[in-house]
Amino acid sequence: VQLQACGGGLVQAGDSLRLACAASGRTFRSYAMAWFRQASGKDREFIAATGRNGAGLVYKDTVKGRFTISRDNAKNTVYLQMNNLKPEDTAVYYCAAGNRVITSSLATMAAYDFWGQGTQVTVSS
Repeated sequence: VQLQACGGGLVQAGDSLRLACAASGRTFRSYAMAWFRQASGKDREFIAATGRNGAGLVYKDTVKGRFTISRDNAKNTVYLQMNNLKPEDTAVYYCAAGNRVITSSLATMAAYDFWGQGTQVTVSS
């Protein structure tokens, strides 16, 4: 599976962005999909995930109510709608895919086998 993420940019605090991650292949619905992010000088962290066939949604506590992950299996694409962005959301955002991810591991980075190249999100105050 190859993943291509896009949609990042420079925005002001309070603005919204929608990231998209397009996947190759014909078995997209069988993959759990997730978004992670990595701020400069920090470890990569989990943001949101949706299980295979859309079963199971998990979010990092600090983005609940602001970020929404969704998937369109017909377009082989997963989205991350980000509202009310804050400067602390500034990071490179990565999408990830895995076809062996169980529900309890949706937030676990090591559970994902395939990664996109990342898209930069910068939020100014």
